[in-house]
Amino acid sequence: MIFENYFLFFKKKIRSLYLSSNVYNKKISLVYDGNLNYRPSPSLLDCLVKYNKKKIDINKYSLDGIWVNQSLTKKDYDNLNSFFWLFSLDLKSSKKRTQNIISKWIDNNNKYNSNSWEIDILAKRVIAWISNSKLTYDEGSVVYRNKFNNIIKKQINHLINEIKKDEWVDDKMIGCAAIILVGLSYQNKDNYLNTGLNLLKKIIKLSFDNQGFPKSRNFRQLNFYLKYFVLIREWLKESQNEIPEYINENIYYLGQAYAFVWKKNKKDFLFNGNHETNNTDFENYLKRLGYNFKNQINELGGYVILNNKKIAIAMDIGPTPDKKFSSDFQAGSLSFEILSNGKKLICNSGYFQDYSHKLNKLSKSSAVHNTLILDDTSSCKFSKDLYSKISQGLKIIKKNIIFEKNFWKISAAHDGYLKQYGIIHDRELEFYPEEMKFIGYDKIINKNNTKNLKFEIRFHLEPIVKVMKTQDNKSILIDLNSEGWKFASKDNSIDIDNGLYFGKKNSYTDNKNILISGMTNAENQTITWELTKL
Repeated sequence: MIFENYFLFFKKKIRSLYLSSNVYNKKISLVYDGNLNYRPSPSLLDCLVKYNKKKIDINKYSLDGIWVNQSLTKKDYDNLNSFFWLFSLDLKSSKKRTQNIISKWIDNNNKYNSNSWEIDILAKRVIAWISNSKLTYDEGSVVYRNKFNNIIKKQINHLINEIKKDEWVDDKMIGCAAIILVGLSYQNKDNYLNTGLNLLKKIIKLSFDNQGFPKSRNFRQLNFYLKYFVLIREWLKESQNEIPEYINENIYYLGQAYAFVWKKNKKDFLFNGNHETNNTDFENYLKRLGYNFKNQINELGGYVILNNKKIAIAMDIGPTPDKKFSSDFQAGSLSFEILSNGKKLICNSGYFQDYSHKLNKLSKSSAVHNTLILDDTSSCKFSKDLYSKISQGLKIIKKNIIFEKNFWKISAAHDGYLKQYGIIHDRELEFYPEEMKFIGYDKIINKNNTKNLKFEIRFHLEPIVKVMKTQDNKSILIDLNSEGWKFASKDNSIDIDNGLYFGKKNSYTDNKNILISGMTNAENQTITWELTKL
C-alpha cells in the first residue's frame, strides 16, 4: 500500500512537470486558423449561472491588477478565473475594458497553470467568454481576436488531453459542453464537435442506469445533468446543427426523473447528498424553451414517491451506488419523508456539502436519516479519505409497493447490518388516507441471535416544527404550522432529542427529532409506531 501511494505520488509529480513544460505547451499551441462564427445567446446559460440580476458597469471598478492578486481565497480565485461573473455585466459596459482584462489574463496564464487551468474552471471560462462575445470579442482588434481565438483553442486542446483522466463526472460534463460549444463556434469545427459528442456518449454510458437515472442516485446531480443536456441541445438548435437522437432521448429520461422527484410536490426530498434548492428559475427557463416534463410512475432510481392532493411519502428503497459515484452518498437506506399540505411533517436532516468540513462526514451517517441505527454505526461504511466514498455498501433484498385510494404501503429490507451483526432491517410503512394515519413496522430480523445491541429509530423534524411530550409520556404532539399530529409507539421508549439540520447548503441549524430506542434480544423484534393527524 505504501509503495502504491509513492508510485501514484511520483506519477502525478512527473505528469505535473510535463504539463508545465515547453514541450507540452508547444503541443497544445498547434491550432488552426478561424474566427468566432456562432455566438450563443447568453440567456441560454440562465439555467446554470447564478449571477447578480442587478447588472454591473465594469467601468466603475479598478481591475488593472486583478490577475496578480495573491490574497484571494480558493473560492474567490476559482470564481474569478471561471469568468462567470461576465454574465453580471451590463452590456453597456466598455468592450475595450472587458477585452483588456481578458488580454491581461491571457498574458499571465498563456501556459498551463494547475490552478487556473483546472478542468471545471477552464471549461466554465471558455463557455463564459464565447457566450458573452458582445463584450469579449466584438469590435476587438485583429491582434486581440487572434489572441482570443488561439487561447480558446489551446485550452480546449488541453481539455481534450486531460478530461479522460479526471475522476469527477461533473467536471467531465462541463468540459464536454465546452468542447461542443467551441466545435459549434469555430470553422473547421468537426474535430472538436465530434470529440465532444463522442465524449457525451461515453458520459451517458458511464453515468446513467438503464432508466436514465444518474447512478449516483443524487437528486442534485440529476438536475445538473438535465441542465447541461438542455443547454447543449439548445446550442445545437440555435446554431442550426442536427441534434443527435441520443441527446433527445436522454433529456426525455432526465426530464421524467426531474418530474418524478420535484415537479409533483415542489419540494426537495433530502436523500443522498441533497439539500434545499429553489427550482423556480429553472422551471421558468424550461417553460420559456418549450420543455414540459411529466411522470406518473411511483418508483424510479431506487426511490418511491406516493402522493395525493394532501399527503406525499418519499422513501429510499435503493441499493448503495458504486464507489466511484458515492462521494455525496448518505447512509439512509429505508429512510423516508412525509409532506402534509406541502409542508414537511417528517424530514431527513439534509447534507453538508463541503468535503473539507467535519460536518460533511457527520451528515453522511444513518443518524441524520429517519431509519434504524444499530450500535451507533451506519448501515454502510465509508473510506477515510477526503471524499469518504462507500467502502462497504448494502443491497435491497425485498421490496413491495401498494398504492390504492384508501391504502398505501411501502415495504423493503436491506442487508447493511447483516455481515457485522447478522441483522436485517425490514421496514413497512402504511398510510390510511381516510383516517390520516401512518403505521410503521420496523423489524429487526436476527439471523445470528445477536443480543444486547443498542438500537435507535429517529424521526427528524424541520427546525420550525414544534414538539411536546404528553404528560403520560406515551406520545408526542407535533405542531406543523398549526396542523396537529400525534406520534406514539406502544411498548417502546420514546423521547425528544436534539439534532442538527443541514437542509440549507453548507449551513446547519438546531432541530428536534423523535427517538425510539432499546436493546436487541436474541429473537426477531418488531417496533411499531403510529403517526395520526389530530
